[in-house]
Amino acid sequence: MASNSSISSMRRLVEQLKLEASVERIKVSQAAAELQQYCLQNAGKDALLVGVPTGSNPFREPRSCSIV
Repeated sequence: MASNSSISSMRRLVEQLKLEASVERIKVSQAAAELQQYCLQNAGKDALLVGVPTGSNPFREPRSCSIV
């Protein structure tokens, strides 16, 4: 029984290794350059860089109504 368990776990391991070996890989320098280019292209849309317009900010302090 233990050998069947061992064989099945080894088969799963071999299948996982085959799957990992088939993944397409690129150089880190290429990935970093592509990531930098993407960040620069989309910097204008990033709320952390450009801020949130005051009219559409759901986290702003609510205004209080005052009747004079």
